[in-house]
Amino acid sequence: MRRSWWNSGPQNLNIAACFSHEYRYPGVVVTKFLAALSIVVASFAPSGLAQSTGDVERGAKLAYTCLGCHAIPNYKNAYPNYSVPKLRGQHPEYLVLALQAYRNGERSHATMSANAAGWTDQQFADMSVFLAGPVVKAPDTAKPIGKIPEAAQTCVACHGADGIGITPQYPTLAGQHADYLERALTDYKKGGRKNAIMGGFAGQLSARDIKSIAAYYAAQRPSLDAVKRPARR
Repeated sequence: MRRSWWNSGPQNLNIAACFSHEYRYPGVVVTKFLAALSIVVASFAPSGLAQSTGDVERGAKLAYTCLGCHAIPNYKNAYPNYSVPKLRGQHPEYLVLALQAYRNGERSHATMSANAAGWTDQQFADMSVFLAGPVVKAPDTAKPIGKIPEAAQTCVACHGADGIGITPQYPTLAGQHADYLERALTDYKKGGRKNAIMGGFAGQLSARDIKSIAAYYAAQRPSLDAVKRPARR
């Protein structure tokens, strides 16, 4: 298992110096440390991510079972009860990582783990480009909606103040169901999702923090959406 960056021994990053600088974005102040954090985290992203380009037509055939949940607006997971995540507009590269995590047991969800088992990374890439469709992008002039909660200041380093993931490997959160975001953060906090970076951050959050972060990102626009079913021929 890859060791997390905060316990892997002496680092060249001068933490004290990093905290002494600030960058200001609309509605949020980010320390130099947090701005650099996204680069540090990126270096610990799974190296086995298939970089091959996904094929939309193949993906539409492979992902037909996914439509039973992800193509229905506001569809709910049966138990525990929370909204099935919106995938339309998400980074397909992130979706590949998520599917890999369900396949290898880093994420705990019986249905998703069963669906992900046996698929190759190329098949994941094909399904992901179909499910994601056009990636959500905020206009250059867009400003975050509302005031970012104090608990979400760290989230900005990877997910942006507007909820748009700053690299293809980081999920876009803008417009995602609030109850799904709460569930995901709670799973990272309690170990249902195993990720050293997210587990470390979520472990410090209270239930109130999690709710405020989820509500903030769910309100951001432009928004993720339910998967679009392919047009009938």
